[in-house]
Amino acid sequence: MNIILLIGGLLLILLGANGLTDGAASVAKRFRIPGIVIGLTIVAFGTSAPELTVSVSSALKGSADISIGNVVGSNIFNTLMIVGCTALFAPIVITKDTLQKEIPLCILSSIVLLICANDIFLDGSKENILSTTDGLLLLCFFAIFMSYTFAIASRGSENADGNVEEIKQFPMWKSALYIIGGLGALITGGNFFVDGATGIARSLGISESVIGLTLVAGGTSLPELATSIVAALKKNPEIAIGNVIGSNLFNIFFVLGCSASITPLRLAGISNMDLWVLAGSGILLWLFGLFFAKRTITRIEGSIMVLCYIIYTAVLIYQS
Repeated sequence: MNIILLIGGLLLILLGANGLTDGAASVAKRFRIPGIVIGLTIVAFGTSAPELTVSVSSALKGSADISIGNVVGSNIFNTLMIVGCTALFAPIVITKDTLQKEIPLCILSSIVLLICANDIFLDGSKENILSTTDGLLLLCFFAIFMSYTFAIASRGSENADGNVEEIKQFPMWKSALYIIGGLGALITGGNFFVDGATGIARSLGISESVIGLTLVAGGTSLPELATSIVAALKKNPEIAIGNVIGSNLFNIFFVLGCSASITPLRLAGISNMDLWVLAGSGILLWLFGLFFAKRTITRIEGSIMVLCYIIYTAVLIYQS
């Protein structure tokens, strides 16, 4: 049964990613909204819905390891595996604004989480907890991020993508149907995949924190992976990179912000190594975009990122 859920979830995720990308790109073209804004909002929020569902429900059920591990693991998976795999299919061109503003904001979110999650080291507390105050602080950062995103949208006509003529434009009802149907398929597929993967992992005796950092994180990030690869293949690199950055910011500022605001989250199974890998993955993406191949993530750089994720996962499994 778990294998059926796994395969069925994958099929729904792939189908949903295709529909969501087409619908979102059509809306962007119709209203002359930059692809990066669509990626940072509609696509990123939609593909992060599985993380929100899993983290909030885990927090309410008292499974903080899965709740936090899901977000930290998803963001590491997004930055290393998704950007890496997408670059293997088609090199990703990063705009100057993304390199100077969005990616540094993504790194900042990781550093904010690292600070909030180090109560033992910074305050001499007995345990590391994401408190209600930390949750509200993260939600404040989310509000700032949304303000910035809407500021980009306000000058959309000036910065509309040059390749906009390559995007198919559907009637509004059809675009909405593609977006809603795609999101529905992504969320349902993500849930099926997580249920199947978690069932298999627990039958093999893998710990809850490792399940959260790897299988649940990878499963809930499959919508981002599918959406980014499809967007890159359809010559919409801004949606691909915006999707990853938007999802990472949404996961830390909104998903963890909401979860910690509902109930304090204890970081029992999440180590500083995981948080440093999260911050380091964002810095690696920024360095690759800044110093090599004129703001393009090449196939070689993509391979390095995928290899880094494989090494990190191997270390996690070895330590468990």
